[in-house]
Amino acid sequence: MSDSRTILVADDDRAIRTVLSQALGRSGYQVRATSSASTLWRWVEDGEGDLVITDVVMPDENGLDLVPRIKRVRPELRVVVMSAQSTFMTALKAAQRGAFEYLPKPFDLKELMAVVERALAAPQAPQPAEDTGEDGNERLPLVGRSPAMQEIYRTVARLTTTDLTVMITGESGTGKELVARALHDYGRRRGGPFVAINMAAIPRELIESELFGHERGAFTGALNRGIGRFEQAAGGTLFLDEIGDMPPEAQTRLLRVLQEGEFTTVGGRNPIKANVRIVAATHRDLRQSIRQGLFREDLFYRLNVVPIRLPPLRERLEDIPLLARHFLDRAKSSGLPMKQLSLEAVERLKGHAWPGNARELENLMRRLAALYPQETIDADAVTSELQEAEPPAEAGARGPETLEQAVERHLKAFVSAQKDGLPVRDLYDRVLAEVERPLLRLVLGATRGNQIKAAAMLGLNRNTLRKKIRELELPVVRGLG
Repeated sequence: MSDSRTILVADDDRAIRTVLSQALGRSGYQVRATSSASTLWRWVEDGEGDLVITDVVMPDENGLDLVPRIKRVRPELRVVVMSAQSTFMTALKAAQRGAFEYLPKPFDLKELMAVVERALAAPQAPQPAEDTGEDGNERLPLVGRSPAMQEIYRTVARLTTTDLTVMITGESGTGKELVARALHDYGRRRGGPFVAINMAAIPRELIESELFGHERGAFTGALNRGIGRFEQAAGGTLFLDEIGDMPPEAQTRLLRVLQEGEFTTVGGRNPIKANVRIVAATHRDLRQSIRQGLFREDLFYRLNVVPIRLPPLRERLEDIPLLARHFLDRAKSSGLPMKQLSLEAVERLKGHAWPGNARELENLMRRLAALYPQETIDADAVTSELQEAEPPAEAGARGPETLEQAVERHLKAFVSAQKDGLPVRDLYDRVLAEVERPLLRLVLGATRGNQIKAAAMLGLNRNTLRKKIRELELPVVRGLG
């Protein structure tokens, strides 16, 4: 029940004002709508309204600039921000200036109504972190306007106001370190250092010393005290890249640090307080690593407080034109000639599988900018460079790999990874689970979280789908309309 509460709506678009007024009115809410930020501000000052829904672009003032003013005079009043700009900086500013929620346009009316209900029912929240003051026109750390990226923007924006531990998963080249840096650069610890360590690049016998430091004489060659990454990152963020490659003994020590909030150097006795925010990342399926006995389950749950999955480029093809333009602009800023892509070249890019993801696309754009004299790059040039970059085909290979061949290849790798003393049991059920997880994730992504549509596509009963989602612990994100 709405209890006749009043919602203030501000949007320069009359059609949107009408749609929102009708939808909210049908739910029993009183609605006052305007196209003017100054009118909205007058209503707020007069004590009207139980919730504000405002667009960013208004004829007389930026809607984002209103949010901190509203929070100062009426801190209990929730503000929902809408925007067609759909960039990371818009989501970030909305979160850091105190908005309850940010909705990129176009949005689903059901989602909006759910946000309205949550906003009116939510207890008083703490004040947001201080705004970074960054200009939204500055170069963005994250690029893309696909629904998948919009949800990542909203998640990252919310996390910049906390110190929660984050686990970023995604294939190689999807931008895991970019997200980690955004969490740091726009978060509460931005005044401290950002320290990154790649677990896969350090010999396993040196990882503990690299992380926690060592005392003089702790081991052969330790002629002086060494400062570890935890100390180097004090007051800032420690980014543990490729956490899935961390050896078991280092996992045990890291778990102890996360539990106790302090550590000792190798060879040391005095505990040192760990004053860092942990952001971890991996391209591996850590749940499978847990089942294989390669990763500690208790450490996984300590690190996986807030999971962020970065989609591969093939799941966000609509972002390719924007990303390509972004990378060409970066190439120009580094001294390479200015280039643009023909429409046919863009379509050719969309047809590529992108095994290297956004990193592969960036490298391609730099090659095209450096090697081709024409200002407009055509599809033939793109095709030629993509073929040059492909790894040599195996002897006897014919055409693209089929699904059956891919499954067989991965199964061979899975079976060969089983060590003596780690017997394979329930292999049939385990393999089916591994296939189900990505299949359901892709279908839910394609339907933007609509479980009715997903069940129809899969040929499953809706209750069966819900059960599998729970069993496989799949996150379901509602569509953005």
